[in-house]
Amino acid sequence: MPPPARLAILTIFFLSLTSSSRSFDTCSQTKIRDPQSLRCDQITVVMNGFSEERIPLLQSLATAYSLSTLVSSVLVLWGNPSTPLRVLQQLARNLSSSSSEASITLLPQPSSSLNLRFLPRPNHIETKAVLICDDDVEVHPRTLEFAFRIWSSNQDRIVGLFARSHDFDLNRKEWVYTVHPDRFSIMLTKFMLLKSEYLYRYTCGGGEKMASMRRMVDSVRNCEDILMNVVVSEVAKVGPVLVGARRVRDYGDARNDEGGEGYGSGGLSGRKGEHRRRRGWCITEFHRVLGMMPLRYNYGKVVDSVGEQALCNKRGKLVFCDHSFMDS
Repeated sequence: MPPPARLAILTIFFLSLTSSSRSFDTCSQTKIRDPQSLRCDQITVVMNGFSEERIPLLQSLATAYSLSTLVSSVLVLWGNPSTPLRVLQQLARNLSSSSSEASITLLPQPSSSLNLRFLPRPNHIETKAVLICDDDVEVHPRTLEFAFRIWSSNQDRIVGLFARSHDFDLNRKEWVYTVHPDRFSIMLTKFMLLKSEYLYRYTCGGGEKMASMRRMVDSVRNCEDILMNVVVSEVAKVGPVLVGARRVRDYGDARNDEGGEGYGSGGLSGRKGEHRRRRGWCITEFHRVLGMMPLRYNYGKVVDSVGEQALCNKRGKLVFCDHSFMDS
């Protein structure tokens, strides 16, 4: 039997659906961890899961994260309260059967609220850095390591792989959600690395204005990532950081058409027009509530290496000149 430190420790915490006071307990000052006690050399991975169809993929990705020496623990938030207990029990057995560096904890949530992705969870998060991620995005280990290095030098900002932007429509006089080729202001929760302190700010800070915006997130079942970007940008006064990825596979992207996985079917990307309008409405409403626009633009992408961009003819093929013959 592998040593205990190498085992995936899988714990299932069933939250009472009637215990609405739990989030308030989380916000109690007596439960907030001293930032000096948090580890700076590792990451807590918080992965969101909802679809039973994606459980095999979630299991694979959670296990992959737990194998990294950078990862302190993996928290799998299950946001579908209607999932049968037997399904979660099977997931528990599957996860517990693999050895890993880090513990894996399954946390069934009392509701499908997207705000639950950002609970501080002081009893489970022992690191200064938290990776918020989805259950359908596969990231190369080298990309995780690089993103963490960049975050370590930019701890007040969000570091991510998937960038979007806000903009203002002069004709309609409202904010819109979009993609710009040369600037960005929003990082998606597909892969969002941030300081764990921001979880407390999102859940417990901001008074009635923040509570109002969290209610908006619940009303449209969307925009929690935009609101977190608002929270961070308001504090940092600068935009997020986009890092270049060595290899990332987004199984949930509707543009996937090979392999027949079907993970993208029925997703938000399949309702692009409605999805963008809803998120534009969120940006407009967040601006109205705050009386200001905290989102800040950033430009460019941080990459881990800059190779030769010239092309050379190698064995009859045009390849980048710094590629070896073995690579070509």
